[in-house]
Amino acid sequence: MTAPSQQKLKVQGAAVITANRLSDGAVVYRTAAGAWTTQLADAAVVTGTQAAKELLARAAADENIAVGAYVAPVDVGADRIEPGNLRERIRVAGPTFSLPACIAG
Repeated sequence: MTAPSQQKLKVQGAAVITANRLSDGAVVYRTAAGAWTTQLADAAVVTGTQAAKELLARAAADENIAVGAYVAPVDVGADRIEPGNLRERIRVAGPTFSLPACIAG
């Protein structure tokens, strides 16, 4: 596996670092303070390739909490942050189909 700092990465526009929480698989975002949050609004937003690489490298080193960290595009408004592509909109909203209910035995 290639270290995040060695990967070719080009950030155009605003982006965040996202991953999945190891304990339950929840979608999480890296904050400016170096923590993980499930709230996109609390994510650290970067706009340059170097800043994204640095944040990604720190996030990838935290794989005992969250795995599969990568850079995701976002759209930033005056008072909101929204996913910047279809994949991220789906990840924020959850599954696109109903999951079967567990049958109590």
